[in-house]
Amino acid sequence: MSAMDFSPLSLADFEDRARELLPAGVRDYVAGGSGNESTMAANRAALDAVTVYPRVLPGGMADPRIELFGSSLAMPVAVAPMAYQRLLHPDGELAMAEAAARAGVPMMVSTLSSYSLEEIAKAGDQLWFQLYWLRERAVVEQLVERAEAAGCRALVVTVDLPLQGRRLRDIRNAFHLPSDVVAANLHAEDTVVAAGTGAHREAPGSSAIAAHTTELIGPVLTWADLEWLRSRTRLPLVIKGILDPADARQAVRLGADAVVVSNHGGRQFDAAPASIEALPAVVGELGGECPVLLDSGIRGGMDVLRALALGAAAVLIGRPMLWALAVGGAAGAGQALELLAAELTDTLTLAGCQTPAAARQLRTGRRA
Repeated sequence: MSAMDFSPLSLADFEDRARELLPAGVRDYVAGGSGNESTMAANRAALDAVTVYPRVLPGGMADPRIELFGSSLAMPVAVAPMAYQRLLHPDGELAMAEAAARAGVPMMVSTLSSYSLEEIAKAGDQLWFQLYWLRERAVVEQLVERAEAAGCRALVVTVDLPLQGRRLRDIRNAFHLPSDVVAANLHAEDTVVAAGTGAHREAPGSSAIAAHTTELIGPVLTWADLEWLRSRTRLPLVIKGILDPADARQAVRLGADAVVVSNHGGRQFDAAPASIEALPAVVGELGGECPVLLDSGIRGGMDVLRALALGAAAVLIGRPMLWALAVGGAAGAGQALELLAAELTDTLTLAGCQTPAAARQLRTGRRA
C-alpha cells in the first residue's frame, strides 16, 4: 500500500501500518528500549500525566513558526538523529531529508546514517549533524569538517552513549545489519577509519550492532573534549543527552548554544527519569540563557504543547518518523510531518496560544 492510499489520523497509525510491513528484527530494533524498557514506558506515561490549563479567547488561529539559530522553522520540531534508516526504506535518510525540507523543519543526520552526509545534503535543507565521539579524534575532526562543508546549520553531540545500552530485543533476535546497510559516513574514501563488517555478523545471544557501536565509540568523551570541539567549530553547538541540571550548566559554561533534555528514547540507561520530568529543572537552571529542547516520547501535537508549556523551545521527534518512512518513504514521512503540524496548530489554538512562545505562559499540572 502506498502512502497515497493510506489516510492516517494520528502518528500512531503509521506504527500500526509499519509493523505489518517490516521484518520482526527491524520492528524490534526501532520499537525497543534498554533493559526492562522501564524508561521507555515512563516517557509515555509522564507525558500523558502532564495537564495544561488552556487560556480562552486567543483571537485567531495559532502560527506555529519559530526562529532557531537564525533559521525559520515551520514549527518547533526537528527530526531526531536516527541511524541506519535504509533498514526502513531503500531511500532511507534521503527520503527523510526530502520530507523534512518540504515540511520546513531541521533534520539531524546521524553519524551512523546509511547514506553519506554529502548525499543527504543534496536531498535536504536545514540539516544538523549529530556527532558520536569516535575513539579516534582525527575522525571526529574530519566529520566536523565535512558537516561544515556540507552546509549543516548546527552540530549536535550525543553525550549519553559511552556504550550502547543493553537492548534485550536485539540480543534475543541476534540483530545485525544486512550487507547493503552500512555506516556510510565512516566508509567515505576521505575518512581515516572504516566502519568494518562487525555490525553484519550474526551471533546467537548477542547484538552485532551493539557490539559494533560500542567498538566505534567507547567511553572516551570528556568535558575537555567538548571544550576542544567548541574551539574547533563556529557552528552552533548542541549537547544532546542531558538530564541533570548540573550537566546542563557545565555544557553552557563550556560554550554550548543549546541542550537537549533526552534519555535517548529509553534506549540507554533504564533507570533514567522520563525526559519530560527532567525538563523543568534544566529549564530553571539555565534561566533562558540558551534554548532547551526536549527529546524522547513525543508522539503528537499535544506532546509538543506539553513540552513548550514546560519550557522547551522545540522538540525532537524520532520513532514516529521511522514508522512513517517505512510506510511510504519520503511521502510517508511527509504525511507524518503534515499531520504533526496540523495537530500542533489546532492544539496551540485550543490552548489559547497564537505562537509557540505563548505556550510557556500556560499553567501545567499532573494527573494523579
